[in-house]
Amino acid sequence: MITNILEYLEDAALAFPSKTAYADENYGITYGELESTAVKIGSGLLKCLMPNTGRAPVMIYMEKSPACIAAFMGVLESGNFYVPVDIEMPGQRVGSIIENLKPALIICDEDRLPETEKIALQRVRVISYEELSGADEDKKTLEEIRSRHIDTDPAYAIYTSGSTGVPKGVIVSHRSLIDYAEHFSLAAGFKADDIAGNQVPFHFDASLIDIYCTLKNGGTMVIIPVRLFSVPAKLLEFMEERRITIIRWVPSALNMVAAFKALKLTRPSTLREIIFGAEAMPTKCFNYWKSYYPEAVFIQIYGPTEITGVCTYYVVDRDFDDTETIPIGKHLKNSGVFLLDENDRLITEDSPGVQGEICVRGSGLANGYINSPEITEKVFTQNPLNGSFPERIYRTGDLAFYNEKKELVFASRKDFQIKHMGHRIELGEIEAAALSHPGMKSAICLFDEEKNKIILVYVSDTLDDINILGYLKERIPRYMIPNIFKRIEEMPLTSGGKTDRVRLRESILGRK
Repeated sequence: MITNILEYLEDAALAFPSKTAYADENYGITYGELESTAVKIGSGLLKCLMPNTGRAPVMIYMEKSPACIAAFMGVLESGNFYVPVDIEMPGQRVGSIIENLKPALIICDEDRLPETEKIALQRVRVISYEELSGADEDKKTLEEIRSRHIDTDPAYAIYTSGSTGVPKGVIVSHRSLIDYAEHFSLAAGFKADDIAGNQVPFHFDASLIDIYCTLKNGGTMVIIPVRLFSVPAKLLEFMEERRITIIRWVPSALNMVAAFKALKLTRPSTLREIIFGAEAMPTKCFNYWKSYYPEAVFIQIYGPTEITGVCTYYVVDRDFDDTETIPIGKHLKNSGVFLLDENDRLITEDSPGVQGEICVRGSGLANGYINSPEITEKVFTQNPLNGSFPERIYRTGDLAFYNEKKELVFASRKDFQIKHMGHRIELGEIEAAALSHPGMKSAICLFDEEKNKIILVYVSDTLDDINILGYLKERIPRYMIPNIFKRIEEMPLTSGGKTDRVRLRESILGRK
């Protein structure tokens, strides 16, 4: 039985020592090199962190690269857990993460050393990846540390936005990560000859599929340069050149290709599986990709950072009209997913259309938020359906319902649900209706609480406010029709490629 995620690395290094594990456009690292480098980094960390005995956070402040993954593995070798932080993030926010995390050490690229030391304000030691990766091996001490390891020890922490303005660090154990890699690899059919095309930054949990399903199966992951996602033709050429077989992208990235009709010019020939999630997938975009890849496997996934990234999935097995919503499917093996109404009563599959909050139980649950016990207790709670023994669940804050086929369908965030003109409205439903228009590239709904107005912000080369108004009147109730239409050139995106709703709201309303 596997108890440490490093066992995947050791197995792959034994089976495929000369095979490229992770690569970018400039260089790649083989499984043998990755294991060797991780041991050196782990050994170097032991000397830096004495008398620390493990399970401490080590912040990774590096460019996305194969070296960054080697740093992750090196931290795990030392018995500690890694915390990737976005290098594009404002220094003030990085400082707030450091204050909350209290890392034992920060690892950065050598050319980023002065900048990182300035941000750290001498509160924590900073060391370069280059220095650590050149350390002498101390396998004996590393083996002693491994002998004390248990699978509930933390593997990593990822910071997400906090409603209070303070970032929250979600701590995930080896057990949860192994559970995820085992079961999603099986569900998605990952193989050793697969080449994953990575789009998502490593400080987002969406990258776990690329990193750990690759590692578990001895495959290869290629980091696609960020700049290519704004030039779809070049992006597809790169995928063809690198023989990409699997992609796990956010819908915004897939939609970029669809909006420019780029597959008409270049259709990567080896692509066999397309996985999407993290935000709503416009069905129109899905149908565009499906028209070029009728034999490919398409998988919609759902899951917050707090449950290790994926708790439900749906292998798309039928046709969908542009106006329909693709389900998020069924629970991943060993994950318990259920809906609770406002009174904590169970909503069953036999109640189609009735919305409830998605709640999750199982090994995939995170340990909680680092140094934030009060926030942890608020959302990681006792299962209200179980009064017999302690059983922790995670309340996602997401709303969903069962359709007539008893499939789970995502509705919206609880905080995207508004009360307008006496009606309870899901902003996501308005967005879905707008996005179904053939001429619509992107659409987001905002609610101005002060003026009690619904605002539709959209991107389109061919539509105007009148066109959209007439289209929506035929598809949604009158009380859901936006009061204001705002056309913009492009949607602001987060570093992970998702629509940046916070920045959009600030630019449109002038406030958060």
